[in-house]
Amino acid sequence: MKLGIVGLPNVGKSTLFNAITKAGAESANYPFCTIEPNVGVVSVPDKRIDVLEKMYNAKKKVYTSIEFYDIAGLVRGASKGEGLGNKFLSHIREVSSIVHVVRCFEDSNIVHVDGSVDPIRDIETINLELIFSDLEVLERRLEKVVKLARSGDKKAKSDLSLMEKIKSHLENNKPVRTLELNEDEKEFVDDLFLLTSKPVLYAANICEDDLMDGNTENALVKKVKEYAAEENSEVITVCAKLEEELSTLSDEEKAEMLKEYGLEEPGLNKLIHASYKLLGLISFLTAGEKEVRAWTITEGTKAPKAAGKIHSDIERGFIRAEIVSFDKLVECGSESVAKEKGFYRLEGKDYVMKDGDVVEFRFNV
Repeated sequence: MKLGIVGLPNVGKSTLFNAITKAGAESANYPFCTIEPNVGVVSVPDKRIDVLEKMYNAKKKVYTSIEFYDIAGLVRGASKGEGLGNKFLSHIREVSSIVHVVRCFEDSNIVHVDGSVDPIRDIETINLELIFSDLEVLERRLEKVVKLARSGDKKAKSDLSLMEKIKSHLENNKPVRTLELNEDEKEFVDDLFLLTSKPVLYAANICEDDLMDGNTENALVKKVKEYAAEENSEVITVCAKLEEELSTLSDEEKAEMLKEYGLEEPGLNKLIHASYKLLGLISFLTAGEKEVRAWTITEGTKAPKAAGKIHSDIERGFIRAEIVSFDKLVECGSESVAKEKGFYRLEGKDYVMKDGDVVEFRFNV
């Protein structure tokens, strides 16, 4: 569950990272101010936990979390070692998904590595470097598969056909995530660990003036959205500078500033939730007087596997799960009323967990 924040130098990556984690990553008006990836663990905002805390009068509440890596700026030629490219590419290889920050504002005081602001050129610059890196990886793998295929190995022949399909796609400057694949092919591609197969969320970074004027979808943001739509990626609009300011304020001051800008919540909440969705994650909840807690699982997870998130013994000795949906529980106002009305149900080993399930696992070891 690691997301890498990438982008060209001076687009707002470290500023955004500072806001996310309050980790204080150095932010400076020159390239390569971030050499090693800064890592920050951030709570996933979840109002359901706050509601359950009050309902159960719980002594403790625990949100689920997500990891962000601030990966230093790539430049043209990174795949060939330009700048500090090879090191940065290896850092991207370690993350599950990518948050690609693109600059969608003009500011003569902040230099752009290419001399002008053009978010599509910036996106394509980084995409090309990742594509070149993937082609190198694929060429090395192809050498081995070709030899096996020539020897008559049926699986190798099948693999070779798919790898050549991937290579052709990359040579047309298209990331692997845009290639239509069946389930078996997706599994094979996952094992190749290609950079361009990772899902991407574009974070369009706008200035405070646009935000204040309600111009959150300026001409540059629209271009990014059009580009992202072609590859079925999502875009969120943030003002990294404002988010960094908000992260230093008290809850009261934060609420006041949000009101000033006509915002209901910080843009970071949108970013965190969108990132969570990008990874295909959901949360189930446990609640009691001692603790209310959110647990992260992949969408499609069955009850025993979800129980294993709490403890391996619970998965091993799983009997059944007693479940109520969060909405039904809140509608009833208490656990006892929800049980009286028959909203609690017992589910077995084949039950697929849903986001917002409030659950108690029954087990025996």
